[in-house]
Amino acid sequence: MSVPVDRGGGRSAVAIHALAMPANRRGGALTSAEIADSLDSNPVLVRRVLGRLRDAHLVWSTEGRGGGWSLARAPRDITPYDAYAAVEDGQVFSRHAHPPSGTCAVGRNIGDLLDTEFRSAERALEAQLGRTTIAGLLRQVLAADGEPKGH
Repeated sequence: MSVPVDRGGGRSAVAIHALAMPANRRGGALTSAEIADSLDSNPVLVRRVLGRLRDAHLVWSTEGRGGGWSLARAPRDITPYDAYAAVEDGQVFSRHAHPPSGTCAVGRNIGDLLDTEFRSAERALEAQLGRTTIAGLLRQVLAADGEPKGH
């Protein structure tokens, strides 16, 4: 089953997964094909996400034999929010694309109220995703699997 990388929200999960892979490897680069294999996804789609992570200085890539993708910072210095911010476009919540009717009490007033609620939700999302690190997530993943590190 392929992971839908190009839909909003899914990119964050792919990005966090892609960051956990080299963190687990502890040195050496991983190819996009290796990361895509773990995601059960297409390497081209994974490279798009990795490119955005590279632009955010979370990973770097090397070409040639033994090349691939590596973390640009220690896993303890990267949060899931860093990944989210690198790959997601804009806000999670936003107003409707078409302005509502000004002749309706709800239409006149709901936009500003929703903006406040949406900003609060975005701050909560940032705080939650910033509470842990890739290193912390990886520890949880490996503990859940019972598998020794490096595998």
